[in-house]
Amino acid sequence: QVQLVESGGGLVQAGGSLRLSCTASGSTVGINAMSWYRQAPGKQRELVAVISSGGSTKYADAMQGRFTISRDNAKNMVYLQMNTLKPEDPGVYYCNADRYGVNFWGLGTLVTVSS
Repeated sequence: QVQLVESGGGLVQAGGSLRLSCTASGSTVGINAMSWYRQAPGKQRELVAVISSGGSTKYADAMQGRFTISRDNAKNMVYLQMNTLKPEDPGVYYCNADRYGVNFWGLGTLVTVSS
């Protein structure tokens, strides 16, 4: 089992920045891709960004150029730097880890953007 704990959410003004962190613990050996998802009120959970164990990244179109995903394999952590936050960015941001094809989720951290 892999346990994931997110942190760093909060209230920020539009145009501002936040940095989310996710710490993995438990059976972390074998974790491949790690991702951030978000779920806005009344909407389905959607992929924000994904990073492979080797550092390759992919972003949702709406986040490209504004968000940066990174990871520290030695610390079992993944980060999401969010810049130029927009009123459509709020939601609960979830960390996801893929370990041998099994997905694990954190409980999420809430991001609120004021206009």
